[in-house]
Amino acid sequence: MVATAAQTKQSSLQITGMTCAACANRIEKGLSKMDGVTSANVNFALEKANVTYDPTKVDRKNLEVTIQKLGYGTVSEVAQFNLEGMTCAACANKIEKGLSKLPGVTSASVNFAMETARVEFSPSEVSIEDMQNKVKKLGYSAVVKQESKNTGDHRSKEISNLKRKLLISAILSLPLLWTMVAHFSFTSWIYVPDFLMNPWIQLILATPVQFYIGKQFYVGAYKALRNGSANMDVLVSLGTSAAYFYSLYLTIDWSTMSSSMHHGPSLYFETSAILITLVIMGKLFEGLAKGRTSEAIKSLMGLQAKTALVVRDGKELSIPVDEVIVEDIVLIRPGDKVPVDGEVLEGVSSVDESMLTGESLPVEKKVGDAVIGATINKNGVLRIKATKVGKETALAQIIKVVEEAQGSKAPIQRVADVISGIFVPIVVGIAVVAFLVWYFFIAPGDFSGALEKAIAILVIACPCALGLATPTSIMAGSGRAAEIGVLFKGGEHLEQTHKIDAIILDKTGTVTKGKPELTDVLAQGSESEFLRLVGAAEKNSEHPLAEAIVAGIQSRNIEMPGTESFEAIPGFGIRAIVEGKQLLVGTRRLMEKYGIDAKAAAYDSMSHLEEEGKTAMLVSIDDRYAGMVAVADTIKETSKAAVSRLKDMGIQVIMITGDNERTAKAIAAQVGIDHVRAEVLPEGKAEEVKKLQNQGKKVAMVGDGINDAPALATADIGMAIGTGTDVAMEAADVSLMRGDLSSIPDAIYMSRKTMSNIKQNLFWALGYNTLGIPIAAIGLLAPWVAGAAMAMSSVSVVLNALRLQRVKVKH
Repeated sequence: MVATAAQTKQSSLQITGMTCAACANRIEKGLSKMDGVTSANVNFALEKANVTYDPTKVDRKNLEVTIQKLGYGTVSEVAQFNLEGMTCAACANKIEKGLSKLPGVTSASVNFAMETARVEFSPSEVSIEDMQNKVKKLGYSAVVKQESKNTGDHRSKEISNLKRKLLISAILSLPLLWTMVAHFSFTSWIYVPDFLMNPWIQLILATPVQFYIGKQFYVGAYKALRNGSANMDVLVSLGTSAAYFYSLYLTIDWSTMSSSMHHGPSLYFETSAILITLVIMGKLFEGLAKGRTSEAIKSLMGLQAKTALVVRDGKELSIPVDEVIVEDIVLIRPGDKVPVDGEVLEGVSSVDESMLTGESLPVEKKVGDAVIGATINKNGVLRIKATKVGKETALAQIIKVVEEAQGSKAPIQRVADVISGIFVPIVVGIAVVAFLVWYFFIAPGDFSGALEKAIAILVIACPCALGLATPTSIMAGSGRAAEIGVLFKGGEHLEQTHKIDAIILDKTGTVTKGKPELTDVLAQGSESEFLRLVGAAEKNSEHPLAEAIVAGIQSRNIEMPGTESFEAIPGFGIRAIVEGKQLLVGTRRLMEKYGIDAKAAAYDSMSHLEEEGKTAMLVSIDDRYAGMVAVADTIKETSKAAVSRLKDMGIQVIMITGDNERTAKAIAAQVGIDHVRAEVLPEGKAEEVKKLQNQGKKVAMVGDGINDAPALATADIGMAIGTGTDVAMEAADVSLMRGDLSSIPDAIYMSRKTMSNIKQNLFWALGYNTLGIPIAAIGLLAPWVAGAAMAMSSVSVVLNALRLQRVKVKH
């Protein structure tokens, strides 16, 4: 039986010990083979595994054990709590079981005698606050006793370790490099102390580098080979070991045969030592650069307010933002960051939302308006009610979406994964063939020369750059996109967006502001009585046009009676009973459906209003035409410029609306849209998407994420236009937080730049290996040069990806 989506769980595990893409592939395959695992995705650049599994067959602990069996480690954090309220061992068992069931908790142990709990957990899935709330729900309280060092910050530890190793390795390798440089004819003038030429001195210098600094490569190679695969560690270990042990053999041979000689034979100790030093240096640079690819997440996290000023029991208290709870009353002074998402209860101010939505102009806020956490209050004091805190806030949701996008795998990466998986065995084979050809045919009997060629091949071919090519670009590109208000919900969507050649725009709330106003009233009798009845009928509808009519009627101080019955007829209008009278409000088709004769009295006036870009609605009372009302929805200021940008990018723009054709064409003409699909019912929008797809087009649908959900899901890319508070629209692949059309070309531009960057990286990584191997095979590449080139290839790929963080969008 296959687990349904409701039965599956997702876990994110931080992994240590990976050295190249082959490691990531091996872990991914190992996890995928587990019974109960439906999908596993390992991101080499992020050093993270995202696994979907059936919790009835496998749990997080099983996943960690599998990763450890494959020769890698997992990272978790440990929290310790002082517990209050326990009365017996049963209480301890109850808390232990409760904590153990939380997602992301690996293990929980409660000591009744000490009244303490120790919990090992994944911080990406569960927080300290979640654990405390769980204990509280069970009827006890938990106070943080001690949080262990953040083992999640393993990358900084790894970098410190690499720096130390590089220093030791460089000190020991430089004398060996000195002796090597002196061997060249053009550097014969360089003085080298005689003792450094002694093979035993060179052995003493090279051995710690080989077996202490290089231990990680041997361990990694052993784990890989034990599991039936090969990775970068295998290549480095083979290459350096060949140079080291051959030199050891020559040293022993020299000491027994020619110990009276002052200078020793030509050795390769410097080759092995310098190779290890260069690989360590490359790993250090790579680690530093990879750390920068997650700057977007760090900067988003840095936006969070640290404290909040809350009103409790009539007192103002400054508390950590983590302690704010829903329904708390929060005071926000001018210049303060809004600590949590909330609703304005008192005050008027303007709020700078640019850090979340990319919108440069401050947004006016008044009573009833929503405010977003991490935005900045510019002027005026606001008193808000907290509506979302902790992981529920818009900022937390944005961070989650960006993290998931950065950790996901783009389809183009599969190419690199396949190549990486078969690359190392092929390279070892090529190195062996090259050695045999040189030793038996090109330079018969020259063992050291043939060995040097084989070592150069092994080292130049390390597939590190190939494994980093795609994920680093995805991380940098999706992070930069988030900074400009575009949230890609996965690497696959970031990749697919650049293929878009047709875009369907919903009219209301997308091209237009979505906040129409009542502009015209044409009543057959008393206007106030007509509006009183129409308002009563429309106030039950949630449609934006209905809201505009009701708001317009209320502004005229007209009282609206209650409604006896109400029915919304999608695509036509509404039907209601008010004070015993049947009202119909809607389109020409609605009138025709119910046999209302309005053609002579209304159609000409209606057409005139529609030509002005207004939406007119006919009204009948008790089966007789009674008049019409018209509303106008103003166009967003950025719509025209955005449509122009899309056209310049070679993209066909189509506007779709349930409105009549005249109104639709009037709006389309104002923004420069040439293709209009009017009078389309909500369910018909998905059909329009399919029609374009059947023409061979890659289609993006842009809507508000509510009534456009079927079309958003049908399109190749669904883009939901919303505000910063609405970032988790399930039907959409891309969320545009700014709420205007300019984000659409921004999204496509970022996708194109990211894909271009990935292709540059893959070209460089593959081209480097493709060119490097034959150059090494024909003897034009010294092993130490190959090591330097290999180390710098990974760094260059990451640095190229980092260019995406400086991409400027055109407005």
